[in-house]
Amino acid sequence: MSTAAGSSPSGSTHLAAQLSAPVRRLMRSGIAGAGLLVAATILALAWANSPWGESYDRLWHTEVAVRFGDAQLSMDLQHWVNDGLMVFFFFLVGMEVRRELSMGELVQRSRLTIPAIAAAAGLVLPALVYLAINAGGPGAVGWGIPMATDTAFLLGALAIFGRDMPMQLRVFLLSLSVVDDIGALSAIAIFYSDEIDPVALGVAGLCVLAFVGLARLQVWRGPAYFAVGAVMWVAMYESGVHATIAGVVLGLLVSAYPPRRAEVERAGSLTRAFRQSPEPGLARQAKLSVERAVSPNERIGEVLVPWSSYLVVPVFALANAGVRIDGALLDRALTSPVTIGVFVALVLGKLLGVGLAATLAVRLRLGVLPPGVGLGSVWAGAALTGLGFTVSLFVTDLAFDDEALREEATVGILAAAVTSAAIGALAFWLLRRGGGAAPRPTRLEPPVDPAVDHFRGPVDAPLTLVEYGDMECPFCGRATGVVAELRARFGDELRYVFRHLPLSEVHPNAQLAAEAAEAAGAQGAFWAMHDRLFAHQDELEGADLLNHAAVLGLDLERFARELGDGTHGQRVRDDVASAEASGVRS
Repeated sequence: MSTAAGSSPSGSTHLAAQLSAPVRRLMRSGIAGAGLLVAATILALAWANSPWGESYDRLWHTEVAVRFGDAQLSMDLQHWVNDGLMVFFFFLVGMEVRRELSMGELVQRSRLTIPAIAAAAGLVLPALVYLAINAGGPGAVGWGIPMATDTAFLLGALAIFGRDMPMQLRVFLLSLSVVDDIGALSAIAIFYSDEIDPVALGVAGLCVLAFVGLARLQVWRGPAYFAVGAVMWVAMYESGVHATIAGVVLGLLVSAYPPRRAEVERAGSLTRAFRQSPEPGLARQAKLSVERAVSPNERIGEVLVPWSSYLVVPVFALANAGVRIDGALLDRALTSPVTIGVFVALVLGKLLGVGLAATLAVRLRLGVLPPGVGLGSVWAGAALTGLGFTVSLFVTDLAFDDEALREEATVGILAAAVTSAAIGALAFWLLRRGGGAAPRPTRLEPPVDPAVDHFRGPVDAPLTLVEYGDMECPFCGRATGVVAELRARFGDELRYVFRHLPLSEVHPNAQLAAEAAEAAGAQGAFWAMHDRLFAHQDELEGADLLNHAAVLGLDLERFARELGDGTHGQRVRDDVASAEASGVRS
């Protein structure tokens, strides 16, 4: 049987708390960001089709030049947005990929199999569908338009239409969209670049080395990185490779790691020293220690995610979605291979590519879906992958010089976004109506595994009690006495299993305490640490945990290293995911 003690409303809340801060920010900003994106699109369409429509075209086609001596860089305002401002968006995409591969859901490659297969099919099939409709025509070069999924739109739509779906579905679709981004951005870099200038590309390569060198030298000043990034952007622009790829490359280089506990403790000590003796040197050391404790990836994401979601992407939509929709354009669009190709590829190509590939991968046992996620919810989520808005508009601008073709593609993108959102909403409604929306689980998932789980009692005992506990929770502390009574009462007939469910939102030390128990377990002392932590629930900070390890005679250097590096964080996250999949509620 499965029990939990705590004070939080749902397993989804617990699982969300286990995600990295940038991922939580991305999910939180999904609805608001998608709402602003829709509002900017509507404003662009209303403006372009109003009596003042000419002012829309004049504004975005205004030439803006930057001069430095005899050198000059001149583009119209729309391309400054597309080639310049959007660098920040693609920089965040690169950081997201790096974070997920370094410390996110994609660290465990086994979890990547089905999202990767589904994403690959969701990239290839739409491109083939588009080419089948446009083969040999002037629009064939636009095959990359329906490849990508708009992550912000996807998460926003999922938060609205699939709000009662398990958090694991959002994580699954986020993983899928990361792989999707990698494929789409690779296509942009390889197939939508102009004639390559090797000298300028070499300068860009030197900027990459300089960026890496700054990180190795532990230079933490933002202006230094911005200066290198600006030079690299100009070099990429002159090289013929699209300038926004510079943002992706630099984003991939921004290191991501779990919070460094040693630096956190050092920052605390330096702060206390500064309080007693407020000297500039101590202030600088404390500031640098705080910065090192949290990875640059998370610190930069804290600043840029709101700017990207609430400013950069809406301005991009405002600059690119303003198509004058009149009778002539609609007549062309209804028969245009470009419009039809984009629409069918996004709506059906994405849906079938992602859905069929995921289904086939599950049937062939190439991987497993996350706990609590069924194929029905995957198909509903696949419908939303047709929301290719931002990157689709971006590729449209790269692919077509002909304004008429750009307008026809934009109509297809807009129509596909509305249709995909409607299909996704209907699919999630049918799931809830038909009971396919993953009813409250009644079985333990995954089953107890003596090779993985921590247990007391005979391995083959006829009765098993599973507790999902929080080391800092007073109710869990009381439960330990009850468990001891039960074990005394049932003897060898009872096997007691402990899994972690830290309520991080109400117990700030619970996560670290859970990792400390696992670090002790790596040295064969899980239960000794378990009992000691529950006996000293008011002593769970970093220094306290080291003291407990010393009392238990553990290898302190190894214990501190594993605790500081977050070595056992994934094990704790697995237990939290298990709690949600098993229907555990506080």
